[in-house]
Amino acid sequence: MKIPRFGLNRFDARAVDAFAADVKRAETLGWDAALQPDSQLRRRDTYVLLAAAARATERITLGTLLANPINRHPSVTAGSIATIDELAPGRVLLGWGVGDTAVRLAGLRPARVKELEDSTRLMRALLDGEAVEVGAERPARLPHARPVPIWIAAGGPRTLRMAGGVADGVFIRVGTHPANIARSVELIRAGARDAGRDPASVRLGAVFHTVFVDDAARALTMAKSMAAGYYEYSPMLFEPPGLTWTGPDPETLKHDKKVWPDFHHAPDLEMSGRVVAFLPSEAADAFALRGGPAEITRQLVDVLRAAPAPFDHVVLHPIPNPPTPDDPERGYTARVAREVLPAVRRMLGG
Repeated sequence: MKIPRFGLNRFDARAVDAFAADVKRAETLGWDAALQPDSQLRRRDTYVLLAAAARATERITLGTLLANPINRHPSVTAGSIATIDELAPGRVLLGWGVGDTAVRLAGLRPARVKELEDSTRLMRALLDGEAVEVGAERPARLPHARPVPIWIAAGGPRTLRMAGGVADGVFIRVGTHPANIARSVELIRAGARDAGRDPASVRLGAVFHTVFVDDAARALTMAKSMAAGYYEYSPMLFEPPGLTWTGPDPETLKHDKKVWPDFHHAPDLEMSGRVVAFLPSEAADAFALRGGPAEITRQLVDVLRAAPAPFDHVVLHPIPNPPTPDDPERGYTARVAREVLPAVRRMLGG
């Protein structure tokens, strides 16, 4: 079985140098990709951070997960990611999506599917060095074009189908349940066929929220918050696993219980998980990996073996979103690299 490249999308961004050092450490530990959200009201500038990491590393893939066409004009994003590729040739990707939390915190609305599609086509042309008609006096052209691959992160059916038609790769963000993953792959392939593309040419990736907490009860509580976060933005994802939301509307719960900005990003994920205690453990397991090293390893291998197609990238989103621990050797980055990834690679390779 093909072994995916394993990526991480949370690093020490308290300072530019700290971020670069943390990515370098991840590279040394054996992580394959270091990805960074583009969320201007929550973190330092993404492209400055990636530039510093590019200078400090030699092998690890660098990129955004995710950027969006609302916070920055797509031509600005294309110019920025091409510049990063100059610093780290051939090991850069652009993770692209509608932008939920990042745009909502700025009082903006997420991009519509058509906006995401049009912006992807614009950036692809610019990154390929083409002249693009944008309604200005002359066509636009990127003077430092680089063939950076564009990956769309998607969970909704329309976005998945569109991504199959225009993206180089698709990060599937639908949780861990085989029914949702299989449905997503079908939609991506259908979108590719509709666009006259070979479905096999569209690379696949997945983002899995990973509640790496040894205490089983705490892990279950946090995983329920992850399930609520998926329902909050994409309630249709409860249907293929046969799940039912039996509580109040998520927006009402957020307001009444002061869950902010959402169930995925609440500062206290145990508190937000208790708010949705009515969810069954099956819901937690449909949308997150949870537990200690042995449990996470087993669950991840099962998910990857059940997938209808191999993944090129698997991003293990750490829960809780960890600050850099006083003892980094006991933190998420080191423990997953040493206690989970070798076992997963061995089991998949066997």
